[in-house]
Amino acid sequence: MGLLIYFNGRLIPEKEAKVSVFDHGLLYGDGVFEGIRSYNGRIFKLDEHLKRLYVSANAIMLNIPLEFSELKDAIVQTVRANKLKDSYIRVVVTRGVGDLGLDPKKCKIPTLFIIASKIELYSADICEKGLDVVTVATRRNLPETVSPSVKSLNYLNNIMAKIEANNAGASEGLMLNHEGYISECTGENIFIISGGCLTTPPVSAGTLEGVTRNTVIDIAAGIGMEVRERNITRCDVWSADECFLTGTAAEIVSVISLDGRIIGTGKSGEVTNKIRKEYSFLTMSEGVLVYE
Repeated sequence: MGLLIYFNGRLIPEKEAKVSVFDHGLLYGDGVFEGIRSYNGRIFKLDEHLKRLYVSANAIMLNIPLEFSELKDAIVQTVRANKLKDSYIRVVVTRGVGDLGLDPKKCKIPTLFIIASKIELYSADICEKGLDVVTVATRRNLPETVSPSVKSLNYLNNIMAKIEANNAGASEGLMLNHEGYISECTGENIFIISGGCLTTPPVSAGTLEGVTRNTVIDIAAGIGMEVRERNITRCDVWSADECFLTGTAAEIVSVISLDGRIIGTGKSGEVTNKIRKEYSFLTMSEGVLVYE
C-alpha cells in the first residue's frame, strides 16, 4: 500500500497525486517548499519551518491557500494518516496551473501538497565515518538575483554543485559566494570549531537561515560555547579542530576532510558528538504531537 498525499485539500493515494504539466512549479520552478522532520510521534520545529515557508512565499508574492493554523493541521493529518512516528515531511506550494508563458497572473489557484515519507541523504557508513567534501566551482546565487533566503523550487544552483561533488567522488560540495567566502554546502549549513569557539557563515554570505542551524547555535550557547557568525574561508576549515554540516534532512554530520585536507583528527570530534547528542535529545522530546 502506498502513501497518502495531501493534495489541494484532500488526502489521496500517491498514484493519484499528479501535478498538471501546465503547473508553473514544474515549468519554471515557481514555488516554495519546506522539509520538516517528525521524531517519536512529534513534529520538530514545525512553527519555525512554517514561518520560513510563509516568508519565502511572501518574497515571491505567492499566496499560500491555507492559514498558518490550517496548514499545521494538514501536516499533522498527513503524518497521522500514514501512521508514521519518524518521518520526513515535504510541504510544497507552487504558483499553480497557468499557460506556457511566464506571467504568474495567469495562474489563478496555487497548488499545495504535503508528502510524509522517509529520507536518507547519506549511508549509515558515511555518517559514521564522516564526510569528504570538495569545493565546487558553482557559486552561490547572488542575493540580488534569486535570493538564497528564499527556499524556492528552483534548486538548479544547488543541483549543479551536487553534480560537481558527485563527479569528484565526494560526499558533498562546498559552495562559495561571489566574494570567495564560504556560503554553505549543496543542502546544508556548515560549522567549524576552533579553540572552543563555534563559527558559521552569516546569512549575508548567501547562507540559508536553517532551522537546524539556529537550533545548533542555541545548543552551543546553552553549553557555554562562544558562537560567532562571520565570513569564513576554506583555510579556516582546513585549520579547524572540527567541522560539521547541519540540515533538517542531514541532521548533524561530521566533515573529516575538505579538498583532500584532513580536518582535526579526521574523525567526528568530541564537541560535534556532544552537540549531536543534545540535538537528538531535543528532537525526541519537543514538537507538535501527532498522536494524542
